[in-house]
Amino acid sequence: MSKQNNKRHFIHPEGWKFAGILFITSMILLFLSMPTALVTTGFLLTFFVLWFFRDPERDTPQDLNLIISSADGKVCLIDEAYPPEELSMEAEKMKRICVFMNVFDVHVNRSPMLGKIFYKNYIPGSFFNASLDKASTENERLILGMETENGKKIAFVQIAGLVARRIICDVGIGSLLKAGEVFGLIRFGSRVDIYFPSDVSVMVLKGQKMIAGETIIGDFTKSSKSVKEYLDEK
Repeated sequence: MSKQNNKRHFIHPEGWKFAGILFITSMILLFLSMPTALVTTGFLLTFFVLWFFRDPERDTPQDLNLIISSADGKVCLIDEAYPPEELSMEAEKMKRICVFMNVFDVHVNRSPMLGKIFYKNYIPGSFFNASLDKASTENERLILGMETENGKKIAFVQIAGLVARRIICDVGIGSLLKAGEVFGLIRFGSRVDIYFPSDVSVMVLKGQKMIAGETIIGDFTKSSKSVKEYLDEK
């Protein structure tokens, strides 16, 4: 199994404009001789924004049969569910893994597999806590459907949360994504759901910490093995 080193800029481009506004504001306050505490807060917020939009390098396993986590954070739900009805996929349940990102996690989202985007749809909605199950169907979200290089179909959904107020997706229908390639982000706390065929074993546990672009969450070649059997092999 080979790995691809996905080198990125340290800061996602979306973060520079926010950091720039805060930095310029802080400099103006400094020039106007505003209270030190106010100026210091401005510079600290600038640093926090740069840190929030960090885009670290990740070593992504390059194997057509592996499904990789699209988000940093913790697995908040593992179940079987029908894929989003907007996708018009076959009406049969798929495995679903939901990863919740808090405000301290890296927020860039990465492609779970090598494949081509065949569906993209933004859906306005509410802003419930993203860790709740109803967030999958009621919150603001952006759905992507992918035809993978191994001939399967999967879906991944960016879901806004209680604090998150904007979903950013930089790819469109027809885009070819490599496994681990950054395709977007969600600002300030959110969640990503990944749907894949029900006969593929889940390789993670609820509550487990995920590393986007690195953690293997499913393996098409281990469809006959349970999670316990997989972990015993490790």
